Amino acid sequence: IAFSIVQVFTVDHPLCALHQLYYDPNIENKNLAQKWLMQAQVSPQAWQFCWALLSPDKVPEIQYFGASALHTKISRYWSDIPTDQYESLKTQLFSQIACFSSGSKMVLTRLCVALASLALNTMPEAWPGAVAEMVRVFQEEGGGVDGRARCLALLELRLPQYRKGQVRGALGREWGSVCPLLQQLLRRADSPGAVKARVLRCLSSWVLLDVPLNESEGLVHDCFSALPDPELFDTAVEAIVNAISQPDSQRYVNTLLKLVPQVLALQEQLREAVQNGDMETCHGICRIAVTLGENHSRTLLEQVDHWQSFLALVNMIMFCTGIPGHYPVNETTSSLTLTFWYTLQDEIMSFESDKQAVYLQVYRPVYFQLVDVLLHKAQFPSDQEYASWSSDEKEQFRIYRVDISDTLMYVYEMLGAELLSNLYDKLGRLLTNAEQPTSWQHTEALLYGFQSIAETIDVNYSDVIPGLIGLIPRININNVQLADTVMFTIGALAEWLADHPVMLSSVLPLVLQALGNPDLSVSSVSTLKKICRECKYDLPPYATNIVAVSQEVLIKQIHKTSQCMWLMQALGFLLSALPVEDILRNLHSLITPYIQQLEKLADETPNPSNKLAIIHILGLLSNLFTTLDISKQDDESADGSAPPVKTAPPPPGPNPVVVVLQQVFALIQTVLSKWLNDSQVVEAVCAIFEKSVKTLLHEFAPMVSQLSEMLGQMYSTIPQASALDLTRQMVHIFASETDHFPPIKALFELVTSVTLSIFQQGPRDHPDIVDSFMQLQAQALKRKPDLFLSESLDVKAVFHCGVLSLKFPEAPTVKSTCLFFTELLPHCSDVPPLARVVQEEGKLLVQAVLEGIGGGASRSLMDQFAEVLFSLNKHCFSLLAVWLKEALQPPGFPSSRVTAEQKDNFSQQILRERVNKRRVKDIVKEFTLLCRGLHGTEYAAEY
Repeated sequence: IAFSIVQVFTVDHPLCALHQLYYDPNIENKNLAQKWLMQAQVSPQAWQFCWALLSPDKVPEIQYFGASALHTKISRYWSDIPTDQYESLKTQLFSQIACFSSGSKMVLTRLCVALASLALNTMPEAWPGAVAEMVRVFQEEGGGVDGRARCLALLELRLPQYRKGQVRGALGREWGSVCPLLQQLLRRADSPGAVKARVLRCLSSWVLLDVPLNESEGLVHDCFSALPDPELFDTAVEAIVNAISQPDSQRYVNTLLKLVPQVLALQEQLREAVQNGDMETCHGICRIAVTLGENHSRTLLEQVDHWQSFLALVNMIMFCTGIPGHYPVNETTSSLTLTFWYTLQDEIMSFESDKQAVYLQVYRPVYFQLVDVLLHKAQFPSDQEYASWSSDEKEQFRIYRVDISDTLMYVYEMLGAELLSNLYDKLGRLLTNAEQPTSWQHTEALLYGFQSIAETIDVNYSDVIPGLIGLIPRININNVQLADTVMFTIGALAEWLADHPVMLSSVLPLVLQALGNPDLSVSSVSTLKKICRECKYDLPPYATNIVAVSQEVLIKQIHKTSQCMWLMQALGFLLSALPVEDILRNLHSLITPYIQQLEKLADETPNPSNKLAIIHILGLLSNLFTTLDISKQDDESADGSAPPVKTAPPPPGPNPVVVVLQQVFALIQTVLSKWLNDSQVVEAVCAIFEKSVKTLLHEFAPMVSQLSEMLGQMYSTIPQASALDLTRQMVHIFASETDHFPPIKALFELVTSVTLSIFQQGPRDHPDIVDSFMQLQAQALKRKPDLFLSESLDVKAVFHCGVLSLKFPEAPTVKSTCLFFTELLPHCSDVPPLARVVQEEGKLLVQAVLEGIGGGASRSLMDQFAEVLFSLNKHCFSLLAVWLKEALQPPGFPSSRVTAEQKDNFSQQILRERVNKRRVKDIVKEFTLLCRGLHGTEYAAEY
């Protein structure tokens, strides 16, 4: 029979459909039957046929479908059931469960889950003592152990989210009925393993209902007794961990104190597991110890009379941290312990100073031991073993070392300078001990510890750094991992070297030597970049050498693209500190080979491989110009948050970067003419000028007019977002300067009119251009609103483009457009053309904003729309009142879900708020939820 979805659902139909689902070889028929059954399951008739499908003459698969349908109806369509039928439903379910107690386990479990679902829907109002009654009925009916096992299926329940509060409370009160049953089942010698495992799982679920720890104490004790049984081990661990990590459990100090010796008693089992290489058991016991320590360290620390047992627990966790073997290949336990050490330290450091001093006396030695253990764990395995690891294992080990590094950095807060001295002494002994040859792994781990601390903590005052710098050249670097760590350690000390330039001569040769090794690419290049940035004023004596080595490795193409770019940035920093003639000489030798290559490439017919070469060369130049800055800048603001402050006047004469750019300008134009269609090449060209403008600021002035002209031609031929972004940068720096206003004004007008024509042809395919265009217009309004006074600028068209852009699906574009309007509206008072267009077309803007709030735009953009409304209210109050009234008049706008009264209320609230922007954002969020039908839902709560 082929099933049509519109059929009447009677008992025979599901039987046929199930038969088809299980036994028909034709896959289409199977799929159709599956679809039909899913619909049948939720149909009103399911109430009738599910009982029929459960009759004893049916096969288990069919009975299972009946039980599943029953569970679906009870759990998802509870509201369909009239209240007066609750009791008969309960009775029927009880009797079915009794029938199946010796039948199919699979069907029985579904029926139990259905009954449990019924209980959750009727507690606490309609069936207050549900759990107690179930326990009683099952113990009477089932008889024997198996009957009790039925009960356990009931108790493995997940609560539906929305009733959690009431039901949790009701269930918590039922614990008294459940606890004795669970204890009885766990303690009976004849209970089968499967039943005990069920009991433990059940306990795990119940303790999550905030059962007080002192009330489950006996059962938790039974869980510890179950740990030696391999079959029960995992579920017992889970139950113990759940019980002791309940937030409420720290109130039960006496119970916690009794738990400590129970955990300590697991040490023998833990040691055996370590000896037998049983990782699962190690992991489980460690989880228990760490959970107790992490959740209750403060409570246990405060029990001063029991300090020795807590110290013993801490030492047990230390044993887990230092568990033998290499993570993640021979052990996976040690990583579980790291957060415990943070927690314990935080608790100790949070006591008032006299108490803290007592704890530090006990725990500082523990933390020194921890450092030794962590550095031992951070050691690489032998070369041979490491070579056999998979790339995934190597990556996990790398992440594990980063976690160790973070822990060491944190521990430094407690141990302070003594930790560095300690590491330095160990390293000194290692490197100066002639009798015993040391493994490179040992040296590397100690250096790694140093580097972890020096990277993030200011070690400039430490008296051991000079000694460390003196030791570094004595290291026999015969291995890539060791060499990498030596490099990163030197990099971490770059700021210290800037204060002690005399030490540069002992480490710089190591860095330059490492530059030639492709395996050390990342570490050597990033270290050189740090040294060139931090120590540039001390590097002129070494400059010739650094440039020569860098040129050599660039020509040999030893490094990948991103490292080549970093190397160019390093050279930019380096050259910035030289006299202008030296900069020009070095630039000449550095750039000439690339310029020659670019000339050759510019003559060739465009193809994918020469495109990559061109982008690479343009990238090298823009990275060089990013950091090459001859004015002595105040580095504090160089993070881009504010324009850097120039503290000394630039040297006389043109800026070296400008000299170079003028020399290659014609060549760049040639490249562009061939590659105008290619957005990546255009982007790379724009990047050179954008980076230069950002670094040079006003010193870029000699290039403004020729660059403006080139940008205009580029954009007119093939408009691309990167050209608009560069125009924005130019407007930002030069629009306010009288000398440069004419070329900037001409460029701004040209790109605006070209973009307006894109809007006429349909801008939907160019969200990036629209985004950049809106940012450019906003920047112009901010820096030079006079640009909008021009006769040749169609202000009305720009406004219309903005209204259109508010309706784009791309969030970044809408954000930039909102920014444009919030910059435009304040100028209603001082720029007449803007005032006119807002008066004439403002209603369109209001409609577009309301459309977005009404559901047309992503909810993440509501703050931006609120900003526009706030700005309208502030700068065109009387007009906004009229526009809101007119725009909200049509029924169904901006959403069919809001009433006229709600719309009216919304506009009144908006018009009232002319000062508090935060409040306007809240009003808009409320209204958008109403418009979307999400008000008061859980989904809205997450928002």
